[in-house]
Amino acid sequence: MSRVRTAAALFTVPLIVAGALSAATVPAGATTRPAESLTCRGEGVDAGAKVRARTETVIDAPLSTVWKLQTDVERWPGWQIHVTSMDRLDHGPFRPGSAFRWTTPIPPTPATPATSLDITSTVEQVKRGSCIRWTGPAVGEGLHIDGVHVWTFTPVRGGVLVRTEETHTGEQVDANVPYATEILQQGLDAWLGELKTAAEARPC
Repeated sequence: MSRVRTAAALFTVPLIVAGALSAATVPAGATTRPAESLTCRGEGVDAGAKVRARTETVIDAPLSTVWKLQTDVERWPGWQIHVTSMDRLDHGPFRPGSAFRWTTPIPPTPATPATSLDITSTVEQVKRGSCIRWTGPAVGEGLHIDGVHVWTFTPVRGGVLVRTEETHTGEQVDANVPYATEILQQGLDAWLGELKTAAEARPC
């Protein structure tokens, strides 16, 4: 799923959230809070979740480059500095049913100690070159998060507009929604910033 890359990250915490630890700034051109919820093949994030975040940016790189970086999950540790391990749980093309288990360290929160977050993400919907939606749990010491993460990719003047939205649910994050939301937002901003840096550094 997505990602608390920094404290309640999930799946990245795509589930995500791997990235907030980097204290990365919002990527150039990024905005938060798009008007409408993102979807992939008609399915979106958890409408009932209290913790949610969104961000977007334009990446000056071919769509094929951006897509490959995002879907070649086994290579995430090569460009996402806070993905400390990755294990693809299936073989073949990235498709509905594809699953992967990955870890990211997270600092202490007001309710939980520093720990390593173990995330298992399952792809639910995907449209090649257009969108991805995955779900799954993130588990650490004293922490359990269920996340839903949606990504969309749209060719635009100047590159590819990448948008992402994620929701988290769970006793710990629901206990402090503003803090958990801030952490999730940081994680998404960091992930998108690292994706932009990696994609734009590759030769066209």
